[in-house]
Amino acid sequence: MKLHFANSAFISAPERAVQPDGRWRTTLGLRVRYGILVHPQHGPVLIDTGYSKDIFEGTRSFGLRAYAAAFGPVLAQDGQTEVALNQLGFATSDVSKIIITHFHADHVSALRRFPQAEIITDLSTLTTILNRGGFTNLRHGIFPELLPHDLLHRVVDIAGSPIARAPLTLGIGRDLFEDGSVIAVDLPGHAEGHFGLCFPQLDPVLLYACDVQWVQAALAMPRQLPLLGRIVSKNKRDALRSSRKVAEFQRAGGMALLCHDPALTPFDLEQLSND
Repeated sequence: MKLHFANSAFISAPERAVQPDGRWRTTLGLRVRYGILVHPQHGPVLIDTGYSKDIFEGTRSFGLRAYAAAFGPVLAQDGQTEVALNQLGFATSDVSKIIITHFHADHVSALRRFPQAEIITDLSTLTTILNRGGFTNLRHGIFPELLPHDLLHRVVDIAGSPIARAPLTLGIGRDLFEDGSVIAVDLPGHAEGHFGLCFPQLDPVLLYACDVQWVQAALAMPRQLPLLGRIVSKNKRDALRSSRKVAEFQRAGGMALLCHDPALTPFDLEQLSND
């Protein structure tokens, strides 16, 4: 099993917006990662999809256009899903499974490029999103127009995966492939149904903590969320608990990787745009 992460785009933000003790005058180039897990049985498995040109092109709602203008992502062309897969020797048609950690636009934007793939996610969250009004979804950065029309028919519910104990301090999770290679761990607060992925077979044990925080430095501040966290979190109290859970995991010897942290990690693919 091999794990890689690609960067689909950069978002500029003041350091203070994502790190409570940061500076307003310091601007960070936040990454928008997604993962490619090369599984010995299932082949390339995507972990979210990052940003794609779908947030800029085609028929879009006013809400999605306003969202794209507000966050202003700059796409990394060498980090788009088809390019990153090709770099690893795969095509988009080789992807049979995609894990969606939550339904914010920067995690599902390229989902329609994979019409045959199973979608492993929290079914109850998806059902809630599809059955409620657009304004409520807009408030939470969710745009059903980015989702495939047949998505419900392709979902594999993580709630149906076997219960498993994740390593170190993470507690109980769900064994997504029933082989101990990937355990989904609830990390509520940032978004509805938000979960991370633990990889027990890596050394050190890795937790993809997704959007628990934007930068590593914020994990060391257990008593407060940064400004952006307070704005977008579904539940601020749960978000703080999840952040503390990830920090405790790191203190126990695990390694945590975040979607948006600017710093490169050993799992990041080489991209010209990384510079």
